[in-house]
Amino acid sequence: MTLTVLQWVAIGLVAIAILLSTLRLLLGPTTPDRVVAADTLSVITTAGLVALASMFDNPIYLDIALVYGTLAFVGTVAVARAIEGNRE
Repeated sequence: MTLTVLQWVAIGLVAIAILLSTLRLLLGPTTPDRVVAADTLSVITTAGLVALASMFDNPIYLDIALVYGTLAFVGTVAVARAIEGNRE
């Protein structure tokens, strides 16, 4: 399997996004900043799974990305509601 230039660019951009989100997750000054960074990482992971589906020409990765994205969204909403409950 040989990768095109566009695929290499996509891999590089995903890697940069992972690095920046991980830095915000580790260095975030507040808990909401860390939650947003974790949500961003889940979106990046979903995009990475879609890219894998394209690179390997295997649609099963799309199903996995759909399930992962849904579960990540539900998890983020649950954490956000828990944080909101602690402020009262």
